[in-house]
Amino acid sequence: MSGAGGPAERSWKRHVVEQLKQRDRVQRQAFEEIIHQYNRLLEKSDLQAVLSERLQTDKFDHQNRHDLSPGVDAGRADALLQEMAQIRIRHQEELTELHKKRGELAQNVIELNNQMQQKDKEIQSNESKMLQYQQRISELEAECRELCSSLQELEQANQTLKDEYDALQITFSALEEKLRRTTEDNQELVSRWMAEKAQEANRLNAENEKDSRRRQAKLQKDLAEAAKEPLPLDPDDDIEVLQEDTAEATGETSPGRAISRTPSRRISQPPQAGILDSISNIFGRRRSVNSSPDSTEVETHTGVCAEVRLPSTALHTFDAHDGEVNAVCFSPGSRLLATGGMDRRVKLWEVVSGRCQLKGALTGSNAGITSIEFDSAGSYLLAASTDFASRIWTVDDFRLRHTLTGHSGKVLSARFLLDNARIVSGSYDRTLKLWDLRSKVCMKTVFAGSSCNDIVCTEQCVMSGHFDKKVRFWDIRSECIVQELELQGRVTSLDLNHDRTELLTCSRDDLVKIIDLRSNAVRQSFSAQGFKCGADWTRVTFSPDGCYVAAGSADGTLFVWNVLTGKLDRTLDKNHSSAINAVSWSPSGAYVVSVEKGSKAVLWSDI
Repeated sequence: MSGAGGPAERSWKRHVVEQLKQRDRVQRQAFEEIIHQYNRLLEKSDLQAVLSERLQTDKFDHQNRHDLSPGVDAGRADALLQEMAQIRIRHQEELTELHKKRGELAQNVIELNNQMQQKDKEIQSNESKMLQYQQRISELEAECRELCSSLQELEQANQTLKDEYDALQITFSALEEKLRRTTEDNQELVSRWMAEKAQEANRLNAENEKDSRRRQAKLQKDLAEAAKEPLPLDPDDDIEVLQEDTAEATGETSPGRAISRTPSRRISQPPQAGILDSISNIFGRRRSVNSSPDSTEVETHTGVCAEVRLPSTALHTFDAHDGEVNAVCFSPGSRLLATGGMDRRVKLWEVVSGRCQLKGALTGSNAGITSIEFDSAGSYLLAASTDFASRIWTVDDFRLRHTLTGHSGKVLSARFLLDNARIVSGSYDRTLKLWDLRSKVCMKTVFAGSSCNDIVCTEQCVMSGHFDKKVRFWDIRSECIVQELELQGRVTSLDLNHDRTELLTCSRDDLVKIIDLRSNAVRQSFSAQGFKCGADWTRVTFSPDGCYVAAGSADGTLFVWNVLTGKLDRTLDKNHSSAINAVSWSPSGAYVVSVEKGSKAVLWSDI
């Protein structure tokens, strides 16, 4: 320690000595003239003292000599005395002047010492400021180096993005050219297909017309043959009715003509049924339910069901997904059921004899599904997911048709508009986006100010429920808020009744409310002992006729309220083991499905 500290100690001592010497040199320059004058004054003072002593000695000697020889040279002595007196006066004056100058120089020394002390203080202050400025310079240099490094990184990232943009631009141009060629080919194919379809229709019409003529000719021939044959009359036969039928079929009005039963049956059969059916098939018309034996396989999309069955029994409990199930929805015809979960899949189930049979899975999402909906025809399925995108599949072939990206947060809800050509999506990034499915682009983006948890749509209005406890009503045409309605808790779900006059809401204050859209006021509130909203995306539903409300609780209980009486009608609590996330009522009114945070789904009915 002493060996290591010795050189350092000598170094700072040497530094102090050099600084003192420098200070001495700097400060001595200002006093050199004063010191020089002071030294001269001291020399003169010493000289005056010497002269005074000498004069005193001379005076003493002179007095002695005068005493010894008082009579000698009296005149010369007087002269000498006078000269000495003058010299003494002059020396006295010089001494007075020197004392005066000495006092002035002393005063100057005091003033200069004060100035030196003040200068020392200023030097110390400036040195401390210099240290601060040096520290600040060091900090700014370090910050400048960091900024230069960041600038280089940003330039590199910018260059990378520019290269990627150029590559994407080239790819986009190639895809645009490919799309143009594909569109032209598609138009040509559509034109050829329409021409061939028209030719086929004309050919079938001609064949049907020929077939109709043959049937008419054969019918007339059979009628003529039947008129010639004698027919024995039976008293039990209703001759008049047969005659009326025959007259209507053949266009004859003779009531007295006897006709057999066999020809009457031929007449009563409609000969044009096959022709009409073939024409309907050519132009894609839908058969009525009573005209086809397979009418049970055709979905009938009616606005209100014939009869709503209150769920009371769990018909089928099944594992719907590998993990949490977030969404469930029936197709418009009630034949298909769709579920979406955190396993990134949408599964389609066919409801057959009170059981759900897996029909297929829709893949393509990169994260969990948050919302699903069928279009009004049941041909397409729309799903929102937490990978910031919404996707559309065709139901018949399970193919992914559209992927709509543009949100900067997870998409929590997506809905078709009534024209099925546009959709609205709401996201955690606090925006709503309107998409055109024909051009596959975002038409409008509206900033809502809060995370959007659910959406429902009418013809020109979009209603959105938000994290900030508000339900907002948007005009699609003007992109502005028409009205806001604030609830007591975060809004988790919205649903419309069949005639779109009432809005059903669920919020985290454990209340289910009905809002009258004609007055924009809360008309009714539902709550129950044990009912608790389990998540920010808990979905509730109206019954198809709007007379009941179904909601799932955090403890796995399904609650059903009667809208007309406002009372709780059903409490089903034996089949779910975790919180219910979503409930869907089939448009036919026959079934209710609930899904949970576990992997299960339950199909309910009153059977």
